Amino acid sequence: MYTKYYRVDPVCPDAAMLAEAAALLRQGELVAFPTETVYGLGANGLDAAAVKRIFQAKGRPADNPLILHIADADKLAELAAAVPASARALVECYWPGPLTVVVERQGHVPDAVTGGLNTVAVRLPSSPVARELIRLAGIPVAAPSANTSGRPSPTTAQDVLADLEGKIAAVIDAGPCDIGVESTVIDCTTPVPTLLRPGGITYEMLIAVLGDIEVDPALDGAKTVPKSPGMKYTHYAPAAPLTLIEAEPVRSAGLLIGEINKALTAGKTVGAIVSAELADSVPPAVMTAVYGSRADAAAVAANLYTVLRSFDDKAVDVIYAEGIAEQGLGLAVMNRLRKAAGYRILR
Repeated sequence: MYTKYYRVDPVCPDAAMLAEAAALLRQGELVAFPTETVYGLGANGLDAAAVKRIFQAKGRPADNPLILHIADADKLAELAAAVPASARALVECYWPGPLTVVVERQGHVPDAVTGGLNTVAVRLPSSPVARELIRLAGIPVAAPSANTSGRPSPTTAQDVLADLEGKIAAVIDAGPCDIGVESTVIDCTTPVPTLLRPGGITYEMLIAVLGDIEVDPALDGAKTVPKSPGMKYTHYAPAAPLTLIEAEPVRSAGLLIGEINKALTAGKTVGAIVSAELADSVPPAVMTAVYGSRADAAAVAANLYTVLRSFDDKAVDVIYAEGIAEQGLGLAVMNRLRKAAGYRILR
């Protein structure tokens, strides 16, 4: 399949180009498009056959639910059987934006979208390109990240093409994504809303609105029936095995350098993902990628998937990554790193 390529301005996209891509969506084709978080792989969310093509293109397990993206907050009521007060409060504060609410679904939402669950995940993105594409398509757009399942999510159109060129009808390029990690997902059907996936709307921001939330055990590695994308045990992973170092900065540095030296002594080619503060301490023989200052979680989040993908064209046997504090966006960063490591963690 030939993949069409549309280059648009991220703020004022060409309406004619987006109309062409929207027509492809209505015809049941797959279109990758940018959001403020990562690039999504879109299909008509009410067309079960089109949705199944997402799973085929990505090699994604069929029990992994998808998020339906809408262009207007009023469309939530067309997908939800009920909108709890918690969901209403959150969307009033944080839509459009990197927030996904899980609510009870209406019957016309396909099982292919929900993984057979009686709930549906819905998001209103803030990206002008995404919103205009969805508006022109006139349908809710099912869209997980536009990558091969289990791999680091794409934050540029080039990342999308590296994984999916020839498997999808089109990609819309609006440059790199701003946030760099996927949306926050919160289940509003539970008595106390439950955080399923941390993201651009932080734990602290959720608490500010709701007062109290629970955290799904899957965030600590427990294997559960997934109610949200990104809850599988290993996800966001680079090609080489990754080990995550979790400790206070001074202890983390000692652990990481110690593990690197052991691997080098064993004759392995080593990669390291580290903060700017630790970069100068890494042995010269190591292929090093710097994600930014550990004090700037937003910058680390924006760079994370690019850094993970940077090792795909490097012949490394193992990768070690330095963790950061879990405040603010740091919780989302650490969630992604733990899953990229398949929970191979040294503390």
